Amino acid sequence: MFNSQIINLKSITKVGLVAFMFVGVQVNETYAQEEKKEKKEKKEKKEKKDDGKIHKSGKKGEVAKYRRSSLHTMIIEDAKLPKIELILKTFNAAPVPDKYNDHTIENKMITVAPADTSAEAVAAEAEKSKKEKKAEDKDMSPEISQFFADNKVANKMMAKWFNRSEKGGFNMNLIGERGIYDASAQDAAAANSTERGEAMLADAGEELIGNSFVVVHHTKFVSNEVAAAAAYSIAKASAAKLPAMAQKGVLAGAEKLYEKARQGYSVWTTAYLYQLQFTDSISAVFYQNMWMDDSNIDAAKKEMFDNTDLFQLKLLGFQKAKALVTGLSKDSQDESAIVEKATIKSINAVYAKLQRKFEAFRTKTPLVSVDPMGGKSGLKEGVEKGDKYEVLEKQIDADGKVKWKRKGVLTVDKKNIWDNVSEEGEVDEEGNPVKKQDITFTHFKGKGKYYPGMLLRQIN
Repeated sequence: MFNSQIINLKSITKVGLVAFMFVGVQVNETYAQEEKKEKKEKKEKKEKKDDGKIHKSGKKGEVAKYRRSSLHTMIIEDAKLPKIELILKTFNAAPVPDKYNDHTIENKMITVAPADTSAEAVAAEAEKSKKEKKAEDKDMSPEISQFFADNKVANKMMAKWFNRSEKGGFNMNLIGERGIYDASAQDAAAANSTERGEAMLADAGEELIGNSFVVVHHTKFVSNEVAAAAAYSIAKASAAKLPAMAQKGVLAGAEKLYEKARQGYSVWTTAYLYQLQFTDSISAVFYQNMWMDDSNIDAAKKEMFDNTDLFQLKLLGFQKAKALVTGLSKDSQDESAIVEKATIKSINAVYAKLQRKFEAFRTKTPLVSVDPMGGKSGLKEGVEKGDKYEVLEKQIDADGKVKWKRKGVLTVDKKNIWDNVSEEGEVDEEGNPVKKQDITFTHFKGKGKYYPGMLLRQIN
């Protein structure tokens, strides 16, 4: 009888532990399903043999173009979102990832139309199936695209690229600066020996425009208190079925777990990725019909640019990420700091997922060391064991155009992935201090003749 009680005690304790471990998952069933799907896709992807080729960059990866991409970030301002003011403040203060050109335009907020609260609308909402509600929760792109169209967001991004003045005139200053920024002193000297010299590098800056992106964040923010309290209630109900002498230990353990789990927040973010379209045909129409500088202002051309639908932002897709902040002691951080921390973690996580899924959005990072080989990408950028990176060497052709040629492939050293996320004094989800690393960049394994300054670009 006594042995049976011990077994029951262990079972109840185990149930309690499991309940607390999955506090974050209980918050949102839709996101849990997304995580399962992503794990399955990742497993299937790892089972495929990597051929080491860059299929979209040229046969056998011989020559790859590289221009630093530009980024504008936005957030959907949902009045129903808890802590909305603090989240918006944190989002606005968060810097654009340093691997992108900051292409921020004046407006970073997308305001969703207020919900229809009429009796008819409420009744219609109640009639919707669970499946329909999940589908609506997944896709905010129609509202985002409509906002882009109504507010001419693509036009404003173009206006920034061409440094448009209040009068409506354009110039090539920013194009030239960003084009030359991507060229080292040695490359610039090589370009000067060509017929067009530095002008060619400035012209090449136009290639940057098509690599302009907008990431729109849709965030849900939930306190862990609700889910933790539910798990605590389950544990207490289970403990009540045990003999009195066994209840005290189970309840004490459940309360300890509850205190760890409840102090924190779960941030669920869906990020939509858009790319600015700038083809040869769009370029031709722009230069022929809308281009002017401040010395030759034409009111008709100004009006045409203001109202044209020529410029568009194309949806590439979306990714979801979550940041679960738990296990914090009462005195570790105040509530505002916890909210800010969770918001930043969620933003970083979703950028990493977007880069992994969409090749066009992948960042490149310089090789900063060759002994050991390493680059400044880490957990913040989603680096994982098994990741492979090609090593690119900068070259410049007779026309002054910069090219990148593959020189080899490196694999992430799973024992030395740079932790550029954790902060001093931070604790993990179990409340234990996070051990800081001695390394300041991720290490890679592989053979080849490399030197600092070559580029690393993920290929799997």
